[in-house]
Amino acid sequence: MLEISGIETSGAGVEAIEDVYGQAIRNCAARLDGDDPRFAAEALQDELARLARAAERGVVRPRHVLVIGGAGYVGSVMVRELLKRGYATRVLDNFLYSNSLSLEGLYDEPGFSLVMGDLRNPDTLDKALDGITDVVLLASLVGDPISKKFPDLTRSVNQDGSETVFRALEGRGIHKFVFTSTCSNYGMRDSDEPADETSELKPLSIYAETKVGFEKFILDNVDDADFIPTILRISTAFGLSHRMRFDLTVNEFAAALARGETLDVYDKDTWRPYCHVRDIAGAVIRTLEAPEASVRGEVFNVGADENNYTKAMIIDEILKHVDGDVRYVEKGSDPRNYRVSFAKIKRVLGFEPRHSVKAFVPELIEAVHSGLYLRSAEIPGYYGNYDVREEAAA
Repeated sequence: MLEISGIETSGAGVEAIEDVYGQAIRNCAARLDGDDPRFAAEALQDELARLARAAERGVVRPRHVLVIGGAGYVGSVMVRELLKRGYATRVLDNFLYSNSLSLEGLYDEPGFSLVMGDLRNPDTLDKALDGITDVVLLASLVGDPISKKFPDLTRSVNQDGSETVFRALEGRGIHKFVFTSTCSNYGMRDSDEPADETSELKPLSIYAETKVGFEKFILDNVDDADFIPTILRISTAFGLSHRMRFDLTVNEFAAALARGETLDVYDKDTWRPYCHVRDIAGAVIRTLEAPEASVRGEVFNVGADENNYTKAMIIDEILKHVDGDVRYVEKGSDPRNYRVSFAKIKRVLGFEPRHSVKAFVPELIEAVHSGLYLRSAEIPGYYGNYDVREEAAA
């Protein structure tokens, strides 16, 4: 007979619990291959703490992560990284952008499951949360153009829907909840100093307003939550994905010039931070594996100092690899201008991105020249957040 935290089990129950602990140890030991040993130790520490609390509730089960919005540009990369880590992973997505192809090759993978539906639907959410230990909330209408085009839907999904998810986690034995917010919350900075997590938030769009609104909701309720919430303010994403987007600055500029198009660049001297999709996935996973004391109720900017760029600096990087016709235009419709500090996530979580804009630009140019995105002109809606499915937008 085995006794764990006051729970007695025997027979098959003992074997099942021992397997859960064994899997946790094997997963964490795998971090030692190419990772900082500290991360592996902290991942094991966090997993054992999770299992101890689970044992007190009488439900000991393996880590099972729900990624809400897992078919998107970031999510389709993150889901694959979680599966590589040995985590069972479920996606909840309503394929708002007709983007189900991003998961096509995963459907029969061991540990993967899919619930198609809307996060605002209580029955769908209940089904998706069944047996889940951790939740990553990516789903939202992302970006200024799409939120301006669908303001009511943006508020309904990004704010009201996110609050619905948060409330639904209570009492389910959830371990961690990671919300991906945005560095766009900093808006237009008056200072040349990079913004840190304590800097004033100046949302300039409905998209950023809803992100700031839900951040406030989390921080107002963190002390009452029986799970561990963390907010990650993500830099503007770049990189190759199973649901590729060409409406994001680095991807857009590099792809357009690689195709030989004339490119209009507005407000060339405005600053933004950028982060590769694989590094965004890495930051989420690092948060899922970090000790509670390091992440409960914390806000982290996600990115790297070296990936703070003006638009003109990005163009300069691209023109090192391909000739192009660029026209600079002033006073565009997007006034955001901010650099961001990433000192906190490096200091507290030891997280440092592995991918740079400089290294990625020639990779994307090569991918375009290889013919990988030959059909982008035929199906432009697939490669960006330009519109939404009518039935999914109801």
